[in-house]
Amino acid sequence: MAMSPLLEDDTTLFDVNLDRTSTSEGGGYEPIPASKTQSEKPPPYSRFTQQELPACKPIITPKLVIAAFTFIGIVFFPIGIAALSASNEVVEIEERYDRECIPPIYSNRILHYIQSVGTDKTCTRRLTVPKHMKSPVFIYYQLTDFYQNYRIYKSSRSDLQLKSKADESSELENCGPVQKVGDKPIVPCGLVAWSMFNDTYSFSVKGKALIVNKMNIAWESDKEGRFGSDVYPKNSQTGGVIGGATLNSSIPLSEQEDLIVWMRPAALRNFRKLYGRIDVDLEANEEIKVEIKNNYNSYGYGGEKLLVLSTTSAFGGKNKFLGIAYLTVGGFSFLFAIVFAIIHRFKRRDIGDTTYLSWNRSPVGYYIK
Repeated sequence: MAMSPLLEDDTTLFDVNLDRTSTSEGGGYEPIPASKTQSEKPPPYSRFTQQELPACKPIITPKLVIAAFTFIGIVFFPIGIAALSASNEVVEIEERYDRECIPPIYSNRILHYIQSVGTDKTCTRRLTVPKHMKSPVFIYYQLTDFYQNYRIYKSSRSDLQLKSKADESSELENCGPVQKVGDKPIVPCGLVAWSMFNDTYSFSVKGKALIVNKMNIAWESDKEGRFGSDVYPKNSQTGGVIGGATLNSSIPLSEQEDLIVWMRPAALRNFRKLYGRIDVDLEANEEIKVEIKNNYNSYGYGGEKLLVLSTTSAFGGKNKFLGIAYLTVGGFSFLFAIVFAIIHRFKRRDIGDTTYLSWNRSPVGYYIK
């Protein structure tokens, strides 16, 4: 006979298990009541375990959704406009010099030129200031196709050695091929320190030298917590193969900020690192004479080297992505608010109307023979 899916008397409801080994005389399955087990030591009562703590259970109404999307659009749109405007006000000069600083006679022997110790690698470039650049003007070097985030390269260092003089021989096994010279440990050891960037820049305007300030270019947390004031470089670049910069053995690692900046690995293969800053304004159309010591070997792996001069804004350097992202999110939020408002206006659906329930719209009976 036909049975309703909802039983009027819920006292007849019980859990059942269908056991294939238990069959009736007619060959069908018989419902077997599930065993009721009670713990001898029930857990102590707690509002947390019984899910009785106060909770916010908002009812997501159409008006609330429309208001939320409108609010997000109102907040994000002005931020996006401000970020994009600030990025456009940043003045930036980029100069690629890796190819231009190779003498013509070495155009077919670039590696020989860059690896030669006795070759003069001084290169002069001239930059024109496009707009007024308010101090401080930050100086960056940019490398491309350099994977500082490569696991083997990134882990080739000894953090204990960098932090304390007493541990200068600790964790040398992590440093790979750059561990020792003879029986003496290299401080700092590892491929990261060995490959430190060593191009240098000097600037002048109208024959007057511009002082490059290298103070406070590294993170304070790195200087104070990761590099020891009693740790001095030892045996730097004294092995068979010379890598990058040679460190000054009379200055502790905590004060060698070029090294500290380099030792913080970049997340992407193309990156910029802070070289220093110029603490005077640069006027529009001024010509900056830059003398570059082109020492760093980026030619062996096909990378590029760029010199970057840049001002900053309240949102950082020149970066349009942040402003475009805020404008995109704000625009989509306004669009969703308009679409939902139109739907709510012309195709309203009352909240709590039981006629929209599936069994009320298409009733289905359940039958048990």
